[in-house]
Amino acid sequence: MENWLVKRAKLDPDKVALILEHADFTFKELNVCVQLFASKLFTSGIRKNDPVALFSDNCFNGYVAILALQQLGARTIILDTELSFDSLNYQIHDCKPKTILISDSASTKEIIKIDWSQTLISDVLSLNKSADYTPVSEFDNNQVAAILYTPNDNNDIGVMLTYGNFFFSAMGTSLNLGISKQDIWVLTMPLFNALGFSVIMRSLIYGIGVYLIDGFDINQINKVLINERATIISLTPPMLRDLLNTLPKGKSYNPKFRCVFLGYGSVDNWTILRCNMLDIPVLQSYGMTDTTSNIAALNFNDAEAKAGSCGQPFFTEQIRITDINQDNIGCIEVKSPTIAIGYLNKRQLYQSRFTKDGFFKTGDMGYLDEDNFLYLKGRKSELIYRGNKIIYPREIENIYRSINGIVDICIAGIDNNLEKQVPVAYIELKQNAYLSGATLEEFGRHNLIDYQVPTEFRLVEKIPKTTSGKILHTKLFEMKYKIL
Repeated sequence: MENWLVKRAKLDPDKVALILEHADFTFKELNVCVQLFASKLFTSGIRKNDPVALFSDNCFNGYVAILALQQLGARTIILDTELSFDSLNYQIHDCKPKTILISDSASTKEIIKIDWSQTLISDVLSLNKSADYTPVSEFDNNQVAAILYTPNDNNDIGVMLTYGNFFFSAMGTSLNLGISKQDIWVLTMPLFNALGFSVIMRSLIYGIGVYLIDGFDINQINKVLINERATIISLTPPMLRDLLNTLPKGKSYNPKFRCVFLGYGSVDNWTILRCNMLDIPVLQSYGMTDTTSNIAALNFNDAEAKAGSCGQPFFTEQIRITDINQDNIGCIEVKSPTIAIGYLNKRQLYQSRFTKDGFFKTGDMGYLDEDNFLYLKGRKSELIYRGNKIIYPREIENIYRSINGIVDICIAGIDNNLEKQVPVAYIELKQNAYLSGATLEEFGRHNLIDYQVPTEFRLVEKIPKTTSGKILHTKLFEMKYKIL
């Protein structure tokens, strides 16, 4: 396909492409900025197929840098700005970039301690443009557009996503949501996140504007959704709960606002109820980094009738359930043109994720109802086997999240010789909230089946998560806690 940015600048030169707090850029203006920066990157020595790591927050320069690296045909590795030194160090030595391109606003973080070639974006901007630079004319569907790291049991995995992956992902999402040129997608998810990076790519494919917000600034996001022309926002369930908790009383989102596109896990019933009361449409979706973000989602017509579902598979996807257990829950497997082309330096692990007939094993559990709507029950590795019963932690978490005073909760299994495993609750409470273990146990007795009730309630200062909102179970088990 013709270079996406160049093509979009020709088709819609005067259409707004990027909105910042104090400035708008059309596709023509954005293209000019990107080509200038790409030329300066060329002067700095970056060439086609060079691996370049980008360490940036959600700033204009970081956004432009992503598009500029694409113009050069470089292989872009997107780094998580919130990672520890050890995790970043591992990722850098795993991907071995030609340099780490760092936005100045993110230059004070752990990345500067890593012994590797580093280049500040401001230093690139000070260079002269090159007379020899020309942007790549075409994007090859099989070319790696980005490498995004995702947590794994041992070491992080560099997931290699192609232009074809992103194109088919955009097509599936568009057919589901009915994207129009009038849509403006709020990007508050980090650029290094699959959900966030996908929005950048969709903007070029659809020709829609992106409202870029740095960090999860709750008050600013609510102001944008109330006062600006935003129509869609991607959020995780915890982010949505935080927004609702700070939404000014009596306020609602602007008349053109269409939906919260929810990723990374199912949302609790209480949050959905609050959204219904506030007339905020929520479309739950299902996907992962390996599948280039969403591969299934509710649409507007089914949102009410199929509440709790992740929707039907997109037109571009095949989803099936295998190894169905006693509860009629099984393993979710996918065949799709959005599946990553590989894992960086981990070919054997990548190949092990596929069945003989080419389906990708997601590691998630769920079921499809009679109308082919997908319901997610959780990660296979997180299920708890108590005697001859199977416990699905998300069901219990969903119930407990309705309690005022609980910020977040994670149900995990611990070994017990009598019953194999028993459920234990890790809880993060609001400031000045008081909930005793006896009260929480009593609540469980009234709202859950006996074998689902946690045997212990452990108070932690903060439940550890990735920047996309996924709970880090290994770190959770290492934390200090107090028995309620």
